[in-house]
Amino acid sequence: MSYYGSIEAGGTKFVCAVADEELSIIERISIPTTLPEETLAQVFEFFDRYELKGLGVGSFGPIDVNEQSETYGYITSTPKNGWRNTDLLGLLKERYALPIAWTTDVNAAAYGEMHLGAGRNTQNCLYLTVGTGVGGGAVVQGSILHGFSHPEMGHISVTRHPEDSFESTCPYHDHCLEGLAAGPALEKRTGVKGQLLEADHIVWDVEAFYLAQALMNYTLILSPEKIILGGGVMKQTHLLEKIRQSLEEQLGGYVTLPDDYIVGCGLGDNSGTIGCLLLAKEGA
Repeated sequence: MSYYGSIEAGGTKFVCAVADEELSIIERISIPTTLPEETLAQVFEFFDRYELKGLGVGSFGPIDVNEQSETYGYITSTPKNGWRNTDLLGLLKERYALPIAWTTDVNAAAYGEMHLGAGRNTQNCLYLTVGTGVGGGAVVQGSILHGFSHPEMGHISVTRHPEDSFESTCPYHDHCLEGLAAGPALEKRTGVKGQLLEADHIVWDVEAFYLAQALMNYTLILSPEKIILGGGVMKQTHLLEKIRQSLEEQLGGYVTLPDDYIVGCGLGDNSGTIGCLLLAKEGA
């Protein structure tokens, strides 16, 4: 029997899975992301045990998704030690002679959520993960959105909260969303990891302000039918309502939003894996 494979390639871990024709997961493993040679040796060991007919890869980035580019399939300017300019897709193709879908981890998650998660019954949705970093993917008219490169939604500029003078944690930008609202920024502001902060801590109002500001920009540019929020920070369930309220305030009545517009993940931590499996099946 042949299977579909999925690689959710993260900066901390590679989650690899195989699934049957109905996309029921047969086996899944998690591999620490160390150096490419070491990590891929374990990836190959896992998949070599299966007959694959398609593979979907959603990778941390930045990555090159332009098929006309000489570095298509590369992880490019990542700060992850040892992975800069790694031809990940090329290494996989050397090992496996089969169709391999290639996109970002957040694009894969957006695709999975649109088809089988919180974005079902839509053709246009946006997925944003807020955790160690901030990243976003969009599906427009059923297709993953990218141009000369892929979206970098975590690095849009945001206007600072009136009471916020915090120094951004992003080494590239002093007022981007990731630098002011990702998990490390929360911890650096307070000295406490986000999951340990009380629900009534003032920092959640600041967090909601930045995330809502970003969602306002995405809304005005892309007008998705649904925005889906995931990642470790969004496991603070009280934050979702704060974001909704702040978004309404910042929009100022200019746009009327659909019902249930901002929601949590429907697939939990499986969004990226399911998205990769869908892409593998479509490409096989």
